[in-house]
Amino acid sequence: MGKEKEKSRLMIKDFQTYINEGLFDRNQSEFNIKKTDNGVEQVYIPKTKDDLYRYIELDIEQAKKDGTYPNVDLNNIDVSEFGKYDLEDLFYYNTYRQINPDISNWNIEYIPGRFFYSNTQMKEFTIPNSVTGIGKEAFANCNSLVTVKIPNSVTTIQDFAFSHCGSLKSVTIPDSVTVMGYDAFHYCLGLTAINIEANNPNYCSVEGVLFSKDKMTLILYPAGRQGTYTVPDGVEVIGNSTFEWCGGLTSVTIPDSVTYIGWDAFAHCTKFTSVTIPDSVTHIGYRAFYYCDGLKSVTISKHCRIENNSFPKKCKIIRKDD
Repeated sequence: MGKEKEKSRLMIKDFQTYINEGLFDRNQSEFNIKKTDNGVEQVYIPKTKDDLYRYIELDIEQAKKDGTYPNVDLNNIDVSEFGKYDLEDLFYYNTYRQINPDISNWNIEYIPGRFFYSNTQMKEFTIPNSVTGIGKEAFANCNSLVTVKIPNSVTTIQDFAFSHCGSLKSVTIPDSVTVMGYDAFHYCLGLTAINIEANNPNYCSVEGVLFSKDKMTLILYPAGRQGTYTVPDGVEVIGNSTFEWCGGLTSVTIPDSVTYIGWDAFAHCTKFTSVTIPDSVTHIGYRAFYYCDGLKSVTISKHCRIENNSFPKKCKIIRKDD
């Protein structure tokens, strides 16, 4: 390691000593130092990928205890040299840092997996127009997130991208999104509407409920809704986890067109006390009605295949002749 690089690393590692003893060179480009009512505050402005990684090496928790927490400023960083996985590694498990950069000028095509994971400070977010993909769990556990704006540049939303966003009330998916991963909005208990723009080629919404474009597969029922629901006639598949965690639902009417009920389809619908399975259903997936403890018995065609743990243990399964 060269002397200049060693000096830079030493400066960043020992910034607390420099600040306390008044030895810090305030013209250094890495830091912008200002005095506040709470004392000295350092805002770190990284210039390169190496600078940013060096910042992460700081003992942040100790700095908090000393009263001079270094607030990272990522708003002006040049991320052109950052690859997709560089950003993903950098912010993976960002639970304690709560870094919430304004990425509107970053000109990135992909928001990496877990980039904003468990950021409880974020209330609204506008995804830049340069972004085409949202990574796995990118916004998962952002419990304060109320509004997210997804531009027409986005084509892919990966698995669990917005899972456990308990304050999210509604979301609009643009025409450009052709792929939505598994449980992209899993356990969003406040969600009451999933809206799809009319010209989307693969998805549609009917009164805020998500379907495949041909309306033959019911993909997701918003978990924040209450009361009863009637599945539209013509639906053939109730997908995996479609009604999972819909704790406010009291009953769902399943039409004779349905042939397949996926795994976890109605799991944790705790207010269910009865369900009628039409004879058209030939397959009920793993844990489809698991934790629906209000179900005491259910009658099913003898021709229907039932996977393990499809119903609560105390629920009596009655097979009937067609």
